[in-house]
Amino acid sequence: MRLRFSPKYYIAIPILLVLAVLVYNLPFVHSRLAWRIDNLRIRIQYAINPPEQVVFLPQEQVALENQVNEIVNATLTALAPTLTPTPLIPTPTQPGPTETPLPTATPTLSPTPLPTSFRLAGVHYEDQHNRYNYCGPANLSMALTFWGWDGNRDTVGEYVKTNTDDKNVMPYELQDFVLSQTTYGALIRYGGDINLLKKLVAAGFPVVTEKGYYTYDMTGRYGWLGHYQFVTGYDETKGVLVVQDTYIDKGENHEFSYADFTSGWRSFDFLFMVVYPFDQESRLLSLLGNYADLDWSSRQALEIATNETATLTGVEQYFAAFNVGTSHVNLKEYVDAAYAYDYAFQLYAGLPDDDLRPFRMLWYQTGPYFAYYYSGRYQDVIDLAFATFNTIGDDVLEESWYWRGMGRLALGDTPGAINDFRESVRLHPGFAAGMYQLSQLGVSP
Repeated sequence: MRLRFSPKYYIAIPILLVLAVLVYNLPFVHSRLAWRIDNLRIRIQYAINPPEQVVFLPQEQVALENQVNEIVNATLTALAPTLTPTPLIPTPTQPGPTETPLPTATPTLSPTPLPTSFRLAGVHYEDQHNRYNYCGPANLSMALTFWGWDGNRDTVGEYVKTNTDDKNVMPYELQDFVLSQTTYGALIRYGGDINLLKKLVAAGFPVVTEKGYYTYDMTGRYGWLGHYQFVTGYDETKGVLVVQDTYIDKGENHEFSYADFTSGWRSFDFLFMVVYPFDQESRLLSLLGNYADLDWSSRQALEIATNETATLTGVEQYFAAFNVGTSHVNLKEYVDAAYAYDYAFQLYAGLPDDDLRPFRMLWYQTGPYFAYYYSGRYQDVIDLAFATFNTIGDDVLEESWYWRGMGRLALGDTPGAINDFRESVRLHPGFAAGMYQLSQLGVSP
């Protein structure tokens, strides 16, 4: 027997769909269902297109090397054959990421011995639970409330996560919140080590660090993730740092061995950020010693990364090689940075095609875009953005949209660049870099 449906059922279907959409968008319903639906969607997409299989291989390196060789050969022909040529290096026309330098303080000649163990009092623990990618806001909130700030993770999040689907909050965004929205200072440095962390904590300065580790994400998928952690103590007898981990259950006063912490910290060039009251600035600079100078810290990070690239293997070697590029970018040595990243991406391609590949790397760090763009390798900028989009479920990385736009603009594709800049601003309302390029082009967001 063939079933027949009354026309009223056909009318009811679109009505029910509209009602479902309206109910889903109610705040208290959306907050409970959105991440579950997003997880399901990402699971399906990753099953169809595994992100670990996405490999970026720069295409312009060989072309540039050939161009340099032609210049060198022509120069050798015209000049004496005994001369050793120096390859021409493009000069960037725009500055890279900068930070207003702080005055350098002279380190104390006779430092006070550190206590065997130490834990800072007055730390108000906050987790990131029931929030999407909220480790940045939660950690920064703890760093600020330690000094008496009256706010919480949501206060930070409302400013730095203008898009609730944002995959990551960059360190400079956290620093900008401190400097523009509070009465405190914040400095970011590279090339830190365990001894420096202990020294700062023992002197009363907790430290926000950015590191990576392998764990299960919100979809239940095992892999590498970037994560902020707030260092508030240590125990030399156990060989552990005490951190406030916002992600795991019972993350308050969680202990990490020095070796495990260093391994995770390596993937972010040993970056650390210190939040402080301005009346404590001179004491902090004295404690930092040479680290008070941003360029010195980048040189220190470069030395560490260069040595580790030669001694480590596997994914750790990839992280170290990537850090060489990042350190060169921080020093505005973009051609050297580009070659370093070329090598890092070659190492990445050679890693096993499984969960070991940290495919989220470009979600958190944008150094390769700076390196390739300011070396004149615009197609590599574009190709890298496409590769990065292929590792993510919903293309919500405003930085990658921006840099693809910059590459397209440099190659004469102005309409494509405008679309990319507009998307970066749509994803991150008020995104300064995208807004600036649109204003330069005389178009609206």
